[in-house]
Amino acid sequence: MNSKDPVAELYREGRKQFIEWVPGGGARLDALFHTAPALGELAVGVVYGYLHQRPGLDPRLREAATFAAIVAAGMVGAPLSVHFKTGLASGLAPGEYTELLLQVSAFTGFPRAVETADQLNQLFADADMPSPPARTPRAVTLAFCEAVREGHGAFRISPEARALLRKTHQFQATATAADRVLLECYQQDQPVPRGVLQVRVDGEQIVAVTLFSPE
Repeated sequence: MNSKDPVAELYREGRKQFIEWVPGGGARLDALFHTAPALGELAVGVVYGYLHQRPGLDPRLREAATFAAIVAAGMVGAPLSVHFKTGLASGLAPGEYTELLLQVSAFTGFPRAVETADQLNQLFADADMPSPPARTPRAVTLAFCEAVREGHGAFRISPEARALLRKTHQFQATATAADRVLLECYQQDQPVPRGVLQVRVDGEQIVAVTLFSPE
């Protein structure tokens, strides 16, 4: 490859990113594109060297969109296997894959969704992950909030965080990683949150709640 070739440079950056995310990623790419190395340079360079470096989307959202596109196109096999791994590495939770699949099935049809589900069974088994997976971090967090508001909730939180949850009229919950959710707590008709909680999740359990209050 010519060191001054922009495609070659993108490929180097993309290959580096892929190897960081996927154990044995270099060997995986070499095997996948053994017969057509130029295709590997182009595909890896565009997807991981260019698209994944753009600042417009965070890696989680970019991989979620990629997974949805793969399901919609019926691209089970290598594309699904590869992006299952890179999606996990970029911060998608296992339960988010099944939730995405459910969402996509309404638009792509059940045959493609079922075919994808069949491969996901094997991918979950190969990764030694529970199947079915735990609920998404967002779902676990919102259920926890409702439990606290009803006077329940096994995980102990500070009195300030408990009071905030009980007085909140609207939650804006955004998963930022496979184990973290940012929870904005709004009073009725207020444009600025009364407080923000960072919630850490491990499977179905809440393991930490950190309160950030506006000054």
